Amino acid sequence: MSKIWTIARREYKQYFTSPAAYAVAAMILLIIGLIFVSEVSSGIDSFGQYVPDVINIIFPISFLFLFAIPAITMHVFSEETNSGTIELLLTAPIRDWEVVIGKWLGAFLFMLTIIGTTWVYPIALNYMIDPGIDQGVLLSGYLGLAFVAGVFVAIGVTISTFFSSQVASFITTMGVFIVMWWLIPIPARLGGTAWAELMNYLDFNSHFAATLAIGTIALSDIVYFVSVITFALLVGTVSLETRRWR
Repeated sequence: MSKIWTIARREYKQYFTSPAAYAVAAMILLIIGLIFVSEVSSGIDSFGQYVPDVINIIFPISFLFLFAIPAITMHVFSEETNSGTIELLLTAPIRDWEVVIGKWLGAFLFMLTIIGTTWVYPIALNYMIDPGIDQGVLLSGYLGLAFVAGVFVAIGVTISTFFSSQVASFITTMGVFIVMWWLIPIPARLGGTAWAELMNYLDFNSHFAATLAIGTIALSDIVYFVSVITFALLVGTVSLETRRWR
């Protein structure tokens, strides 16, 4: 466990020396800030007929992850491959799964840091409207954002193990995210009931947009996210292990 934490801490610190990471964080905070100002302004202009809702902050953050997390994770193993340091990792006295989990944890903690900074907007919103925002939706929504970030980072880190090019890693990761976000429900219409149920279960938004983002916490959703994270990291570990035989 100490080896995992050492890798995670090293990876986490590296993000604070990366211009790309700062650019991603700035993009998220700027866009969410503009959305926040727009929501508040529309609430004021409507003379009380419309009250700004924290959901209108949570959904844009999750959408921005589609573009931000590929940029955060594209370098994780691709850069190691290009610089030649991947050989040091593969020959070090550390297991492959510890490397994969450590790098995932470092990137995940960085995303949690960004998510934490956006908390200022719902806090401000809570003081601006009476009687305040729905705390249940706020907590479940941000829990959902953490799970979404965990899944996306795990997938991004895994895809990075397959490529030496950061651009290829970025494009492939974003493509997988788009499929998970929008396209999985399409095959559900092409089969029978069992097939539709399977596709609906795999549909990412059925476990976030339809539940956690609007204040509903279900065990099945948590199991789904944890299972996807575990599976993605397992694939990443196998991919890293195959490098030893190349």
